[in-house]
Amino acid sequence: VASELPAKTEIVQMVELDGFQRDLYEAVRAAADRKVLSEIERVGLEKSGMVVLESLLRLRQICCDPRLLKEGVAATAHDSAKICWLADNVPEMLEEGRRILVFSQFTSMLALVEKLVKEIKAPYALLTGDTKDRGAEVDKFQSGAATVFLLSLKAGGSGLNLTAADTVIILDPWWNPAAEAQAVDRAHRIGQERPVFVYRLIALGTVEERVAALQERKKDLIKGVMEGAPSAMQLSAGELRQLLSPLDR
Repeated sequence: VASELPAKTEIVQMVELDGFQRDLYEAVRAAADRKVLSEIERVGLEKSGMVVLESLLRLRQICCDPRLLKEGVAATAHDSAKICWLADNVPEMLEEGRRILVFSQFTSMLALVEKLVKEIKAPYALLTGDTKDRGAEVDKFQSGAATVFLLSLKAGGSGLNLTAADTVIILDPWWNPAAEAQAVDRAHRIGQERPVFVYRLIALGTVEERVAALQERKKDLIKGVMEGAPSAMQLSAGELRQLLSPLDR
């Protein structure tokens, strides 16, 4: 079956944090490092899972957009390397006639992308866990009434036929190969007649890149860190220090 499908090109797109986003990441990272180390000293590594997960979640949110923290000055920040990448690339893709799926595990990130899509006046569809009529949103995209489809991982990662798309953008890595493959397969499946391009956005030098590197040799990390299961999180103290180490200068 695979040989009958058009080509699929996968691109890991590194984006670099800058300005306020970079400063915020580094401040939250340093605080998390201190908090995690203190908790490990207090109760031990095995019992520190929830504190570790909370710290890593905050860093992953900042990698997407500081506004995902919804606190302090971060709530009104406008420095987001990933939003800037979308603003620079999506209009050009649409001019080329491409049809785009945008996936994120954070519905709050999709809300920010929705604002951008409205600003560039691109017709769009949206599918999250709160969507009442899934079929209507799918039909809007498949019929051509929408050129961009914003989808959350849980709501749109499987069970949909979206062969009108030829471009898939994964805004935040899930480090679950099966889930990412299912998302991509919404477009790259029987019925697809055009080559499919897949862009995976990863913030350079951050926890995103470091977990991706750990993933290559430690599959159990996927479930523990990304799916919020501290009991399944099998990290050594050294690996944890690596995840929480400073941004590369």
